[in-house]
Amino acid sequence: MSEPIEVLITVDFKENQIQGLQEAFPRLNVTLHPTRHTEEIPAEIWENAEVLYTLSVLPEPEQAPKLRWVQFHSAGVDKQISAPILKKSDVVATSLSGANAQQVAEHVIAMMLALGHKIPTALAHQGRHEWSADRFKLFVPRELYGSTVGIVGYGSIGRQLARLLHHFEVKVLATKQNAMQPEDDGYTPAEHGDPKGDYFERLYPPQALGSMFAECDFVAVTVPLTDTTRGMIGAKQLDAMKSSAFLIDVSRGGVVDQQALVSALEERKIAGAALDVFAEEPLPTDSPLWELRNVIITPHIAGGSYHYNDRALTLFKENMQRYLDKTPLFNQVNIQKGY
Repeated sequence: MSEPIEVLITVDFKENQIQGLQEAFPRLNVTLHPTRHTEEIPAEIWENAEVLYTLSVLPEPEQAPKLRWVQFHSAGVDKQISAPILKKSDVVATSLSGANAQQVAEHVIAMMLALGHKIPTALAHQGRHEWSADRFKLFVPRELYGSTVGIVGYGSIGRQLARLLHHFEVKVLATKQNAMQPEDDGYTPAEHGDPKGDYFERLYPPQALGSMFAECDFVAVTVPLTDTTRGMIGAKQLDAMKSSAFLIDVSRGGVVDQQALVSALEERKIAGAALDVFAEEPLPTDSPLWELRNVIITPHIAGGSYHYNDRALTLFKENMQRYLDKTPLFNQVNIQKGY
């Protein structure tokens, strides 16, 4: 009989979810220890752990000599990427990319519809108990149907967004680091995403952001935060947008130059924005973004879902089977690339 695999999970899964994991893989010996603090894990657990499932709790290399795989409970790993344990040559890290794509893509579409159909203005009028006399002029919408949508970053979220937008009959443009390779062989749930690259009309390299922005009615930002994407959308790119266009950011704070965005919004260089991520979180109470009427602010919640943990475990199980079969895992983190 094969040796048991010691799995440490620091995320608060339900008992029936852990039971389902152990039933699917009898070889696992799962220790559930929900915490956000490394020091709360007993030393003997760290010493024996071979697999770690966590949001951000990571040991020092000497604490976990047997650790071989870290599965993160999030798609973005920019805050964990510099941990010393991940620099060990015998440790592989994987993200949750793809498991949260549906809810984030829906959030983007909700924001596009809200901005395009003047929902913030309608709510402001509602708050004043005001029935506008020139309502048919004031509330003329920028319809999603027939519009052009640019997606910055054609990863799992961007691909699921393109799939959903297909039903609105929009023209989808997108940027990708390697624009000559439209296919994606990463983790994609069945009947989701765009693994073959069927849902965009044109794919741009990141260097051509301005050219893509000039054509768009809506721009959705979905790239991870890395050394190469930090500040990639600044005044130059925002100036290329139509004055009637909207920006939706569900990436990470720092990808969009926040001061440049504030200026573009205040000066009405773009029509509005929906922002879920910020350079500083929580967003400071004195930020001018709070006062802008053409902005929708949400507190970094686009990835939230009642189904989050179930979808996360589905990916973890697929990766666990690959781990046992000694085949490459989905969503392996590339330390050099930063995601």
